[in-house]
Amino acid sequence: MGPIKTWSTPVRDEDSLSIPCAICGSRRFRPRLSCEGFSYVACGGCGLVQINPQPLNRRVMDRYREDHGEAYLSYELANEASFLRLQELALGDAGFYEWERGLNKEPPPWALDVGCATGSLLCLLRERGWQVRGVEISTPQAEYARLKRGLDVRGLPLEENNFPENEFTLVLASHVIEHLNDPATFVREGYRILSPGGLFLVTTPNIAGFQARFFRSRWRSAIFDHLYLFSVKTLSQLLLRTGFGIERVVTWGGLAAGTAPGPLKRWADRGAKKFGWGDVMLIRAVKKGNANLAPAISPLL
Repeated sequence: MGPIKTWSTPVRDEDSLSIPCAICGSRRFRPRLSCEGFSYVACGGCGLVQINPQPLNRRVMDRYREDHGEAYLSYELANEASFLRLQELALGDAGFYEWERGLNKEPPPWALDVGCATGSLLCLLRERGWQVRGVEISTPQAEYARLKRGLDVRGLPLEENNFPENEFTLVLASHVIEHLNDPATFVREGYRILSPGGLFLVTTPNIAGFQARFFRSRWRSAIFDHLYLFSVKTLSQLLLRTGFGIERVVTWGGLAAGTAPGPLKRWADRGAKKFGWGDVMLIRAVKKGNANLAPAISPLL
């Protein structure tokens, strides 16, 4: 029995378009994963895994705004506490708290959470002294964050908000980049709006992890909504090509809950984090520059 898959919108026939690789521009692909109703290919140049042909961007946007927005809100609210706890642990693994202590907080720095859902992480950062903004294209979630929590949350994709250049000291993108038609433009915009020395923390499923290799098409992150499935290698390539420096890479999640006895799962989880074959990865990237921020952590690549 495989793990329960991540929440996703239903698979359906949609207008689609064949596209080149988002990293190297190659149009050579080989079959990679055959799932129920859709499939993934791998780039023959750099190895990036993606759905191709891809659904048109307007249809992808409709999934979260109109077609299934309320269902997505219910899912997020039901799991909000556990998701926030995982994000806090991920920040710890990324060395965020040590880095934050070295920041000049006068005036308070700006943080942007892209794909902020209901805004729980933004509330945490606000309590820690940050000025915060969010981006969330799921209309019900954005409205919840604005009305229930008084947050500045924009409902447009990141690159359509026209944030000022060098505006943010911290940009977070947790489980966002795999949903996007154009991850390269997303990363370039993240670079543009970060101040020199600022951090870009990107979290996404890891197709090079143990679970992905073992379960293959039954892997819980091989879902219709994930247009791209990155490895540490391919995501690092995308970030480096944009101009970022890679400061830290962490992975976690050895075995999915319910797939193994407790002692075996705990052993696998420790091994995944130690050896880098976890189910989820986080890359801490820095916008190179000479800003008077905290010292960088030595790269772990």
